[in-house]
Amino acid sequence: MTQERARVKSFLRQSLTLLMLLFVAGMQGQTARKFTLNLTDDGKAQMVCYLPLQPSGRAIVGVPGGGYSMLSNDHEGYLAHEWMNQRGIAYFVVNYRLPDGDRTKPIGDVEKGIRIVRDSAQAWGINPHDVGIMGFSAGGHLSSVISTHSDFDVRPDFTILFYPVISMDERVSHKWSCRNFLGEQGQKDAALVHDFSTQNAVRRHLTPPACIIMASDDRLVPPVTNGVQYYSAMRNAGNECAMFIYPTGDHGFGFGPWFKYHDRMLADLGAWLDARPAPKPDAIRVACIGNSITDGHGIDMAPAYGYPAELQKRLGDQYWVKNFGVSARTMLNKGDHPYMNEMAWRDALAFLHHDGQQSAPDVVIIKLGTNDSKPENWKHGDEFRQDLEQMILTLRPDLAQPAAKKRGRVVRKQPKPEGSPQIFLCTPIPAFKSTWNINDEVIVNNIIPIQQEVARKYGLHIIDLHTLYANDGDKMLSDGIHPDGKGAVRLAEIIAAEVMSNK
Repeated sequence: MTQERARVKSFLRQSLTLLMLLFVAGMQGQTARKFTLNLTDDGKAQMVCYLPLQPSGRAIVGVPGGGYSMLSNDHEGYLAHEWMNQRGIAYFVVNYRLPDGDRTKPIGDVEKGIRIVRDSAQAWGINPHDVGIMGFSAGGHLSSVISTHSDFDVRPDFTILFYPVISMDERVSHKWSCRNFLGEQGQKDAALVHDFSTQNAVRRHLTPPACIIMASDDRLVPPVTNGVQYYSAMRNAGNECAMFIYPTGDHGFGFGPWFKYHDRMLADLGAWLDARPAPKPDAIRVACIGNSITDGHGIDMAPAYGYPAELQKRLGDQYWVKNFGVSARTMLNKGDHPYMNEMAWRDALAFLHHDGQQSAPDVVIIKLGTNDSKPENWKHGDEFRQDLEQMILTLRPDLAQPAAKKRGRVVRKQPKPEGSPQIFLCTPIPAFKSTWNINDEVIVNNIIPIQQEVARKYGLHIIDLHTLYANDGDKMLSDGIHPDGKGAVRLAEIIAAEVMSNK
C-alpha cells in the first residue's frame, strides 16, 4: 500500500512538473522577451515591453485608465500581453506620469513611448507604419488626444478605445478625469474644454481609424456623450471607425476574463485588427495635396472612395497613398483659406520626411488653384507664382540651387538628390459651372500658364487635368465643380497612368 501511494505521488509530481513545463513553454511561445524602459530620467514614467516570438510586424501601445489619479495597469494594461503576443503583436504598456496640474506630462510620456517603438522598429521586428494605440477610460481619452492633437511622427496608425472618456465637460463625462487632466482652472476655460473634448479635434483623413468598445450600462463614463460622440465625429468625417457596444459590463472590464462578453469582445477586436491592412515598410509614399476635389467633397466616406483612395487601388501595395486634401483651400497665402497654414500641409511634409530605403523616390501630387480663381482670391494673383514656388521649394529644397541656362531655357542637373520626392503638378479640372464664383477663364488664362512655366523652370511633371478631364462633365456633382464617385475613379485613372509612366 505504501509503495502504491509512493507511485501515485511520484506520478502526480511528474504530471505537475510536465504541466508546469508545458505552461512555461506555452508562455515562451507567445512572449519572446519582456523588459522595462524608463521614459523619464527619474523613472517615474516607464514602458513595459512584451515582444512576441513570432512577430507579425504590428505593435500596440497600451495606455491604462485610472481617472488621471492612478493607473489601472493590470486588467487595463499587462493582462492583454498574452493575447497580443499570441497574435504576433508587439505590446507596450506605458505607465505614464499623472498630470498633477500639467497635462503635458502624460501626453509627453505616451508620445515618447510611441517614438521609441517606431525608432526601434527594425530591431524589434515592427513595421513602423503599423503602430497602434489602445487606451482605457481616462487612458482612452489620453489615447484620443494623441490620435487627434499629436504631431504626425507620434500619431498612431490606428486607435482602440475601451469605454473612453472623450468629453472634458464634467457635466456629461467623468468629473474627476476632466478636473485632473485640465486642472481646476482649466475647467473654467471653455476653449480648452472644447479643444480637449476630442470629438471636436477629429480631422478628415488625418485622424487614424478607430475601434471603440463599451458596455451600454456604463454608469461611470456615459457612452452616449463620450464614445458615441467620437464615433459620430469619425463617421461624419468619413473616417474609418467601428463601435462595439455590449449589453452589460458597466465600466472597467478591460481584458478581464470576468467580463461576460470577454470572448466575443476579443473575437470582434481580433477581426477588426485582421481587417486592417498595413503599408509595406518600403512602400513608395504618395502625398495627395489639394483642395476639396482631393478631399472628396460630396463623396460619402471620401477617405475610402475619393480619388486618392481609388489611386491606391490602381497603384497597388508597392505604394502608400495618403490624402492630405482640405476643402476650400488656396495656393495663395493671402487667399481666404491658405493651404500652407493647414495641419494637413505639416502632415504631408512629415509623411515625406523619412529614412526609407525604397529604390524609387516618393511622389507628391499637387492639385490646387481652383479656389484661387475666385475674384476675392485672385486679387492677389500676382503672388500665385511665388506661393507655388514656395510650396515646391519646401518639398524640394534642392531645387533652390542655381540652375544652368541653355538657349534661354532653365536646365536642372539630373538625377535629383536621393530621397527627394517626385512632384506632379496638376492643372485644375474644368469648372463646368461658376459656382462659388470659381472662374474657369482665370484658371485657363492665368493659373494654368503660371503652373506650366513653373513646371518647366523646375523640371516637374505636369498633369493637364483641365484637358484630360474636359469630356467628363457627366461625372460631376450638381455644382459643376466637384467630381462625383465616378469622377474620382476617372481622376485616379489619369493620375495613376502618369505616375506609372514616369517611374
